[in-house]
Formats: sequence, C-alpha cells, structure tokens
Amino acid sequence: MTGMPLLDTRGRRGRIMRLPVSRLRPGLALDLGSARTRAWVPGRGVILDVPTVTFSGIGAVYPVQRGTIIDTEGAARMLDRLLGRAFPRFVRPLIVLTTPVLGGPAHRSSAHAALAVLRPRAVLTVPGPRAVALAADGDRPGAALVVDVGAHLTEVALLVDGAVTDAYRTALGVTDLDGCATAAELGEAVAKMVKQVLRHDHTGLSLDAVRRGLLLAGGGALRPECVHAIAARLKASVQPVAAPHTAALRGAARLLESAHGHPSAAP
Repeated sequence: MTGMPLLDTRGRRGRIMRLPVSRLRPGLALDLGSARTRAWVPGRGVILDVPTVTFSGIGAVYPVQRGTIIDTEGAARMLDRLLGRAFPRFVRPLIVLTTPVLGGPAHRSSAHAALAVLRPRAVLTVPGPRAVALAADGDRPGAALVVDVGAHLTEVALLVDGAVTDAYRTALGVTDLDGCATAAELGEAVAKMVKQVLRHDHTGLSLDAVRRGLLLAGGGALRPECVHAIAARLKASVQPVAAPHTAALRGAARLLESAHGHPSAAP
C-alpha cells in the first residue's frame, strides 16, 4: 500500500495508529464491460484491467455479452477470483458500478446478484454515458451528447444538466470492425441514433449539444477511422475524451468519491 493516504487514529490503549484512508472508507468503482473488467479503489487507483472472462469445466466463459450479463453465476465467480481479496473479510465496501444506459432493472438485478460475492455495504449504479460525462467535464450545466463505442455495444445518450434524458444503443462495437462491419457502418449506426435524439427533442438542447461537439468515449475513440466516420456522417465535431477506454471507470470513481463525502457515508 505504498503511497496510500494515511490517517492518524488512536487504538484502545491510546496508541496512535496510522490506517489507510481507504480502509476507513472502503469503496470500489467498477466497470464490468463485455470485453474488459476494470476496478478502481480510493488511495490506490486502478487495481484491475483484465478481460471479462472466467473458466469452468468446459473452458473459457464470457459472462457479459453485448452489454448484458448472460451468466450471473459466472460473473460472480469471476469477481470473486479477481476482487475477493481486495478488502479484508470484515470490510464491506461501497461499490459504484457503471451500467449500460438502457440495461434496465433486469441488468441491475443481475449485477447486484453477481456483486453480492464481494459483500458490499451498498451498490450504486451509474449509466455509462453519465460516467463518461463526469470524467470528461464534471457536472457542467447544459446539454451534452455522449457516444460510447465499446467492444460489443455502442450507446448514444443526451444528458441535460448531468441527467440522461434520451438514449439509444446498437449491438455493434469495436470488435466487429475486424470482421463483420466497417467503420463506415458504425458511423452510419451512430448517425441514426443521433438523428433519433434530435427528432424526439423539442427543446433544441440536443441541437446545441451537436453544435458543441459530441463526446466520444470507449475503445472506438482510439480508432481514427471510427472518429472520422462518425464526424463525416454527422458533419459535426467529434471530441474524443482523454483516455477514452477508461473514461467510464474514472467517472464512477468521481461518483464514489462524492458519495464518500456525503454525511451518510461516514464510517
């Protein structure tokens, strides 16, 4: 735990002990993606960035596909193997989990069931695009259009004052570009979703967001052909966020820090 912030406190006999802050306010930000699972802990930073895979008697099992948890037991087994020892047994962490913006109650229920293996004190969920916006520019007022091109799923969401007001998704991602799809087809799919947002918005805020430039995150933002295809199809500015492949995790981490600062989170 070298470099972890320490806090002085007194033991039963008055002796001063130096305890890691994250032990007093244990928490975990988690991005459970179709391709990779990433985790962040206060005071330690990113502690995990590995493929989302577990193993059984039949070989490799991928418990999350196209943004959907299809094997809850497999996801729990993977989380226990990867993070089961991240905290002492008596510690119950607060977990902030990113979820697909249109995952719905079924996804959240499966996620909660899988996370139970980590003995959380509570689980907060945050839509991926919301987490991306938090990582990109915090809670700035106004409208923003977030495009998150993941490995197997692409989401487009309109956020107004930090809240998701409209969203769309397509089962198409970066991994498809190496086989069954092209960057142009991905750009076309994103353009259709953005047009849906514009069509259903009668406030003009979505148009303002397009004029300001789309926020692009996910692994697709690291592929120049994807950035160009989306910008060309929409004839709009596309702004890849910093370190786009980890933006959702960083946003979840910001939310975790904010939750820890709330009086109800006092140890």
